[in-house]
Amino acid sequence: MKIIIHGGFFSESSTSQETKIAKQNALLRIAKDSYEFLKSHSALETVVYAVSLLEDDELFNAGIGSQIQSDGKIRMSASLIDGSTHKMSGVINIEEVKNPIQVARILQDYDDKVLGGSGATNFARKHGFEAFSTEIPQRRTEYEAKLKSLGTGTVGCVALDSEGKIAVATSTGGKGFEIPGRISDSATVAGNYANEFCGVSLTGVGEDIVSGAVAAKIVTRVTDGFSLKDAFEKTFKELKPFDGFAGAIAIDKDGTIYHQDSHPTMVFASYDGVTEEVFK
Repeated sequence: MKIIIHGGFFSESSTSQETKIAKQNALLRIAKDSYEFLKSHSALETVVYAVSLLEDDELFNAGIGSQIQSDGKIRMSASLIDGSTHKMSGVINIEEVKNPIQVARILQDYDDKVLGGSGATNFARKHGFEAFSTEIPQRRTEYEAKLKSLGTGTVGCVALDSEGKIAVATSTGGKGFEIPGRISDSATVAGNYANEFCGVSLTGVGEDIVSGAVAAKIVTRVTDGFSLKDAFEKTFKELKPFDGFAGAIAIDKDGTIYHQDSHPTMVFASYDGVTEEVFK
């Protein structure tokens, strides 16, 4: 059993030493808490649990703490994929929901697995998700001052359970000040993908990640026989022609954990019950 999570890039918001330490502590706490959960739950249940914890922490740009778009509203996206069934579900530009990843989880059981905009929000309401503002004062201050961020905030989790099954979940609060209707990578196979061989979650600039089809490429290459390291290196090399901004976390079927970013610094933490690692 192994788990790795990410919380976007350190440059996404405040870059003080105090914030760095807070993110390191939060990521390690959530990784270890989620590992304990994994002991008695499936990989799919665990990635939803872990990402929900990340959505609930305003240090990260997903759920509470999400960015505000150019029209003053917050719209979030999230998805997950079960590596054993290859089924992906997600929500795009959902509004006023505390945990978008939990709405995506419910959609696993429906034929229509990816919903967007008002359809996603209405689906959430019908399934008991009450209206909840995810705005925090920091985001409103940034919006009102028109302080555009680098747009590199997303959270994600990859888990390998005791049965050898892999699952991935990814959630984002957007890049901030985007045009309403913009689609991020988080609810696409470019940013969130898994099968029985490998699972990958991305953070970074969504347009770059989609252009590079990053998660799908890495998983496909591992499936075709690449090592996880080689799959990452080849795929990230293909981002260089357009200076693609991306960071990725992954676990393969053998329990290999890997992470890489094209620009400093993706924030992440991993734990396998013995060994822990957190971004420096």
